[in-house]
Amino acid sequence: MADHRVLCWDCGKDVENPYADVCPSCGGLLTIKINLEPLKAMKPKDLKMPLGVWRYAALMPVDASKRISIQEGGTPLYRCDALGKEIGVENTWVKYEGANPTGSFKDRGMTIGVSRAAEIGAKIVGCASTGNTSASLAAYAAKAGMKCAVFLPSGKVAAGKLAQAVFFGAKVISVDGNFDDALKIARDLSEERSLYLLNSINPYRPEGQKSVLFEIMDQLAFDVPDRIILPVGNAANIWAVYKAIIELEEIGWIDKIPMLTGIQAEGSMPVTRAFESKSSDFTAEENPETVATAIRIGNPVSGRKALKAIYGTGGYSVSVTDDEILSAQKLLGRKEGVGVEPASAASVAGAKKLREMGVIDKNERVVCICTGNALKDPDIMISSCEPPIRCSKDLSEIKRILSL
Repeated sequence: MADHRVLCWDCGKDVENPYADVCPSCGGLLTIKINLEPLKAMKPKDLKMPLGVWRYAALMPVDASKRISIQEGGTPLYRCDALGKEIGVENTWVKYEGANPTGSFKDRGMTIGVSRAAEIGAKIVGCASTGNTSASLAAYAAKAGMKCAVFLPSGKVAAGKLAQAVFFGAKVISVDGNFDDALKIARDLSEERSLYLLNSINPYRPEGQKSVLFEIMDQLAFDVPDRIILPVGNAANIWAVYKAIIELEEIGWIDKIPMLTGIQAEGSMPVTRAFESKSSDFTAEENPETVATAIRIGNPVSGRKALKAIYGTGGYSVSVTDDEILSAQKLLGRKEGVGVEPASAASVAGAKKLREMGVIDKNERVVCICTGNALKDPDIMISSCEPPIRCSKDLSEIKRILSL
């Protein structure tokens, strides 16, 4: 376990309350400061565990010997030649987070978050969620033997994600309101210490999410790519990747910074709007709407951190339409055999759009992080594709349909 402190990201003060999700002094966001000095003597060859979150235990702020784990991480990094040729960036890679145990990148943060909850003796964990967070938390709470409460915005959650939360035994409460309303309820209960909150505002969650960057570097033999592209919803993931980059640079494992590029849906784009106006803060959007439910968030908790990550790496942010997202989803599936949910496809859609805009050079090496499995949102996938063709049992009719 890395020696660490919980600090306010805004005012820099230490925060001792283990249930705090914001600074008690200024209300600022929290972050974790790892003491990297002891790690500077380490080299990548010293990592002994198989690929996965806990391979990087030395950079994690919880006790690995008491971890709550269901073998998260270790996801494929695909070299996508056919996709790259289609979008005009031949050296294109896809980090497929849909291969995590519950089908999304959230498992990386949840193994660390629930392990932390166990460390402090929490009996109940909870979250507000548009889907993937609830599915992941419910699974890890079950593994830890904890009770789990999930607050969902009414009518705004994909069936595949809701099914997981219910299946793993969470108490699921549908709130009459949007995601932000659901999160307020969860945070109020956390302030009372009625539950340990594990939304991405929790400073331990992004620590686990750092591991996706560590793995990408591992899989590329620490030959740093030019650009990493991520979907941006609540924005903790792009911040976690940025934090991981800075930590690896400080301990001397990398000597180059990839450009972090955040993609939002056109109907939910507060971070992109801020980037377009060159602002370090964003304006929340009411009633965000997009087919990409996992990034349908108008007031991202880590929005300012996302902007710091983008500006700090010379990156970029752009929005894509729902049609561009669904087109990219099918393109990835039909060119590479990789199935992702709509929000995940935003990174591919963004890569295509930015190449067309001339922001991405054709010779760049680009990694698109695809955050969730296609089966997270099967209704959208089915409705955007051609329906099954009905025909008789006549073999000649089937041959005609198949052009045989």
